[in-house]
Amino acid sequence: MAAAMTLGSIRPAISPPRLPSISPSPLPEKSRRDAGLSLRWHRRGPGRWTAMVQQQTFQGPSAAYAREMERLSAKESLLLAFKDAGGFQSLISGQTTELQRIDVNERIVSLERLNPTARPTTSPFLEGRWNFEWFSAGSPASFAARFLFQRSPATLANLLGMDMLLKDGYSKITANLRFLNSIESKFLLTTKLSLEGPTRMKEEYVEGTLETPTVSQEAVPEQLKGVVGQATTALQQLPAPIKDAFANGLKISLSGAFERMFMISYLDEEILITRDSAGAPDVLTRLEGSPASSTTDSMMSEYES
Repeated sequence: MAAAMTLGSIRPAISPPRLPSISPSPLPEKSRRDAGLSLRWHRRGPGRWTAMVQQQTFQGPSAAYAREMERLSAKESLLLAFKDAGGFQSLISGQTTELQRIDVNERIVSLERLNPTARPTTSPFLEGRWNFEWFSAGSPASFAARFLFQRSPATLANLLGMDMLLKDGYSKITANLRFLNSIESKFLLTTKLSLEGPTRMKEEYVEGTLETPTVSQEAVPEQLKGVVGQATTALQQLPAPIKDAFANGLKISLSGAFERMFMISYLDEEILITRDSAGAPDVLTRLEGSPASSTTDSMMSEYES
């Protein structure tokens, strides 16, 4: 039977021709970079390729530089707004207008959105001495200042300024007072700070201290020099324990009396912005204690999430 097979019945096994593999030829890398484009190839079937071009947004050195310049400009704009609004004295005396307040608040918001510190409550920038530049109308400090000083002539009572020292988990707020344009004193408020999150803190009042006034004899009006002299003589005649207690100031325990929550909405090496639970902002500028250029979060123990 095998011999009966004819040549015509024998068909050689010929495999079908294989199509050459078609692959896209990408654009040169430099051309894509210069155009700011991203070229991607997608296969749609045998021998069919579709090129998709996407616009890229670069976040390189130029973008970071532009953001930093925007932040510095926003800081300068805010400080100029404080000056235009009359500064601290105008704020506590109630002379700041509504237009000035809204202008300052707009610039505060503009700076807050450029906050460079992601975890301000544990940043080394937080420690140091800060000067109050601005506090809101709804703040208890603002209400007390207006109640006392707006109703009194500047020659009778004046709040010269307020600053705050942050260190080792405590804050000490100092209000510098002047009475009768000749008697100076300080009221110190000590509070304890605890971490509640990367931007949130709790503040508990600990103690208030009214320091012994100091009298400038040169500035005392003639009609009051006799009274001041008599008061000084009377103090010298007090028993030693009482005189020592008076010399150390009048201390008032505030433990458990008041606490509040606040958040830090902006922090860098020069400016600190906080907001209370009602959203009212306080703005402070650094006086001293500029931190080293360390990036470790070493001020306080880490918060518990």
